[in-house]
Amino acid sequence: MEALISAFLGDLVSRAMSVVVKKCLEKTTAEEDLQRLHQLLLRISAVVEEAEGRCVTNQGMIRQLSMMIKQMFRGCYLLDSFKCRIKTNNDEEVSQSSFAQSKYNPAKRYRCLSRNTQIKSMVIDRDSIKELKRVVLVLENMVSDMKEFAIFLMSYPRMYRQPYGSYLFLDKCMFGRQMEREQAISFLLQAEHIGGGNLGVLPIVGPALIGKSTLVEHVCDDERVRNHFSLILRYNGNNLEDEVVSTFRDHCVIKHQSITSGEERLLVVIELLGEVDQEAWIRLLHSSKKYMKLGSKIIITSRSEKVASFGTTEAIKLNCLSKEAYWYFFKMLVFGSTDPEEHPNLTSIAMELALEMRGSFIYAHVAAGLLRANLSARFWSRVLRLAREFTQKNNLVFGEYHEDHMSRYAWRIAEALRVSDDDRKLFLIHHGHQKGSAAQSEVPRITMTDLLSGTCSNMPRGKFEVLSWRSLIPPYYSYIYVCEFVGHKNITT
Repeated sequence: MEALISAFLGDLVSRAMSVVVKKCLEKTTAEEDLQRLHQLLLRISAVVEEAEGRCVTNQGMIRQLSMMIKQMFRGCYLLDSFKCRIKTNNDEEVSQSSFAQSKYNPAKRYRCLSRNTQIKSMVIDRDSIKELKRVVLVLENMVSDMKEFAIFLMSYPRMYRQPYGSYLFLDKCMFGRQMEREQAISFLLQAEHIGGGNLGVLPIVGPALIGKSTLVEHVCDDERVRNHFSLILRYNGNNLEDEVVSTFRDHCVIKHQSITSGEERLLVVIELLGEVDQEAWIRLLHSSKKYMKLGSKIIITSRSEKVASFGTTEAIKLNCLSKEAYWYFFKMLVFGSTDPEEHPNLTSIAMELALEMRGSFIYAHVAAGLLRANLSARFWSRVLRLAREFTQKNNLVFGEYHEDHMSRYAWRIAEALRVSDDDRKLFLIHHGHQKGSAAQSEVPRITMTDLLSGTCSNMPRGKFEVLSWRSLIPPYYSYIYVCEFVGHKNITT
């Protein structure tokens, strides 16, 4: 009874504080709201960083953490968008020296607004002010309820083996999929009922290049999963039409094997590239039940929505990151340890460019490498303009990813800075494929950044392969495109 009264009084106090905060926010100026937003982001980012370093297993806390991260991205995006509209006393000078690394890492810190920032001179519409106050209010409520979350967080052990778990080192982490990763791990560790007869199946569905293989690889590399299963097998193929259980294992790759484990639980990861043959799946599943011990599980990934119906649990559906989360990701890639606030012109261009890339992780890495190589605002503006022309010419739709059978036109940006529109040199991207870490010696030397920037002097004729991006995280894929130079005058718009 005392606990119930205590919980009721705590909720009452929390509601009262929210009302007071809301009343105070109605009287604050835009400058005060921005400063408050900055302070709230500092507090929330500290809790998020601590949470990501601990092995949290409670699903309720994981969902709360996911909401916290989502609102943190939202607040960062809003803060940056306001800063980009702030007028400074002096025009920005863009140079190599001014772009030197800052002692503050923006991935961990949100610095205060500069002293020469003139908030009062900003042209802010009422909708933007309302949105700012809404975000501050949401974060205020979140911070006020964070005390219990922080207390529970301290009860979970730290992750001692976590080379890729942090959101803050984006070149070596899986970004934005923590909720999905923990959902998959929770399913795999869940005990099966004796005599149930069902083999646990988790479908993971999403478009091409959305991160399905990366998610599965990080799940299988987790120590909890490796300690739970004595054997982890991976199958990769177009479909299951010609597969039978007697030969299926011969076509699998052993990802993990524990000799000392007394349990013989098996985890099979099936990654399908083509359409799913439902009859072949049912036949293989029923045959596998005879050979897979109690507690064994299957993860099946595909671009096809049909796979969702194969699961014994709710499918994990991977979608593009929100524009706020994608901007956070892209900003860290472009600026690294440099403070973006010191370069509002470049930050503004980068924000617009992020919207043009439609949530693509590969495009983000390619564009970031291109921009870091030339720190001229004029060059960044030209990259943005050509990116918009690229989007318009190729008729990309929001959220779509680059399919292997689709051709794309792109410009050599370095030449576009010096020649007229009619003489610009374009190249055609015919199709793409990916190679695993075992085939790294076969990766082409010419990179997409070289092609766009024109740094490679001897360009091949005809069709040639280009390395678009090499991932630094498991499964360490290299993404390769087949390209060909074409004349601008031969392209019809």
